[in-house]
Order: sequence, then structure tokens, then C-alpha cells
Amino acid sequence: MSFCLGVNPDYTDAGPFISALQVIQLDDSVYNTTDFGRSAMGLIARTKFGSTGDIERYPDDSFDRYWQPFPDSKHSVTSTHNVTSADFWNLPPPDVFNTAFVAEQDAPLVLQWPPMPLQNDSYYVALYFADTLPENSRTFDVYINDYLFYEGLNVTSAGLSAFATQWILSGLTRVILTPASPSALPPLINAGEVFGLFPLGRLTLARDALVLESIKKKLQNVPEDWNGDPCMPSGYSWTGVTCDEGPRIRVVSLNFSSMGLSGSLSPEIAKLTALTEISFANNSLSGPIPNLSNLSRLQRLHLQDNKLFGSVPQTLGTINALRELILQNNELFGSVPENLLNKQGLTYKFLPGNHFFPKPPG
Repeated sequence: MSFCLGVNPDYTDAGPFISALQVIQLDDSVYNTTDFGRSAMGLIARTKFGSTGDIERYPDDSFDRYWQPFPDSKHSVTSTHNVTSADFWNLPPPDVFNTAFVAEQDAPLVLQWPPMPLQNDSYYVALYFADTLPENSRTFDVYINDYLFYEGLNVTSAGLSAFATQWILSGLTRVILTPASPSALPPLINAGEVFGLFPLGRLTLARDALVLESIKKKLQNVPEDWNGDPCMPSGYSWTGVTCDEGPRIRVVSLNFSSMGLSGSLSPEIAKLTALTEISFANNSLSGPIPNLSNLSRLQRLHLQDNKLFGSVPQTLGTINALRELILQNNELFGSVPENLLNKQGLTYKFLPGNHFFPKPPG
């Protein structure tokens, strides 16, 4: 897992910081209606209605979620019966069902919750219910801001939950529980959660990201920022890496000139098929030049002033887009392929340096 903080210049020019980072593994059933490939959930409120005690958390909640008490002397009731939380997708701790808000007989229960105003957006809303007395059941309708959230909710001591994955909220929110005939008992609520939904930042095409990790492993003295996603967040790509933020985020240029790099060129570089430019000029790289014939868009290849050895791959001449090939001052040998020397529109430089025979022009 990688974690990256970047300044959003639309809001601040101060440096990013973080105080703590907690990672907890959730069961597959928890919040599983959210597409975590597209959205992240940010907690707005997690409440234990009717409670006057401490925050409910680990070990009562195995995922160390914090359930804030929400007292109301007029509507609060307590009970000691057991609810099996394993029957709930989000696995709320059993103790949250030991307190509740209960409406007065034949009257609705109206809550302003969450207590703070919200910006107009989509939210994940989950409400939890269990009758505080065994063998009882009660039926009621649930409204949020006068819109029907759940009709004819039948609550028993076994408990149930009602949730929406993308419910529009704006400003102050009212949750209204209205008795539904022929219910003989008033409505109640035990707990609730509200999350903001935030679109995840886009990521570099996985194949390109993996290739750059392979390239990195073959090099020494790499820049400190070569960690995490190589292209994103926008404006925070790895030093020397240029990306195209089209429908798929691709690496299009590597400019690693004069970085003090040593090591060798990974053959994996040929899998960065969107590359138009490669420059490792003026470093201390050794080893052969890999086969780059898959890079059909490559226009410029600058590898001068290194310690590369071996022959110049004939496959470079098959790259139709190639317009610049600069290889001087290495330890290359053999003959320069004819398909490079005769390639129309190619500017090349093989000398000084190197040990070619016969000696090529330029």
C-alpha cells in the first residue's frame, strides 16, 4: 500500500501533513454496497441514539469504529436483550441496540441528525433498528427531509437495518419516523451512520506503474519521490516522468538526464508502449541497450554519456516514429545497423566514444 499527500493549490499553498494513519481490515460484508474502486467513504456521523454513556468502540466494536452517544431524556429508553449483530451487513456492535429513541404513542419521532449542516451531495446513510422488548414488533415509515426513505419498516427484537448508498442530503437533515397503521407501538431507532462519498483520485494504468517499479529496481540513487503512483495526484508525478491524463493515464516520457543514476536499463521499459521520449543521458548506466521495438511511438532516444556496452540493437531501426538517436560516449561496440544509418528522417550521433567497426558517420 502506498499513501501520498499533495497540496491542492485551489485551497492552500501550505505543505501537506498527517498526524496519524490507521489501517483496519473489514469483513467483506461491511459497507459492501459501496464501489470502493470508484469512491471513498468519509465519516460524517456514527451515533448510538439514547445513550448517555461513553463512546462505543473496540473491543465492543471489533473494527474500532467510534459510536457517539446521542442523549435525549424525553425519548431515550434502555434494554438488556441481545441482538445478533452478525445478521447485519455492516456488523454494528450488539451494545448499540441496548439504547434507543422511542416516539410517544401515536406521534412521529423527529430527529435533527446529523447535527451539522451538510453540503448538497450524495451520502451513504445506514439506520439500525431493534425492538427493545422481546416478542414485540412495530411498523412505521422512515422519511429523510420529507422524502420517503423506507415504507412499512417492520421492526422486531431480532433487528434490521435500512440503508441507501447514494442519498442526496443538503443543509440540516431531519429523520422522521411516522407510525404506519395498524402499528400499536410507536416507532424507534437505535443507531445510525452517515458517510460522505468522495470520488477516488485516478491512477496510472497498472501496467505502466508496474513497469516503472521494475525500472526502479534496476537503478541506484533514484529520487526520493519515486514512490507511490508515478503519475498521480496530478502535478505530483515522479521526477522525470511525464504522463498523459487521458481516458487511461499513461507514461509518455522519461527524462532521467543527469540524475546521478547507476545500474542498468530494464528490458521491461519496452512495455511502456505510450512512450515518445526516453533520456538517460549523462548518468553512469552500464549493461546493454534492451530491445525497444515495441515502442512504436518512440521519437527520441538519448542514452549518451553513460557506460553502456554491447551492440546497438538492429530492432531500433524498425521503430518508424524514431527521429533522434543519441548514443555517443558509451562503451558500445560492433557495427551500427544499416537500417539505422539509412533511416530517412533520423538524426543520430554515435561518436565520439564507443568502439564501432567500421566507424560510423557522426
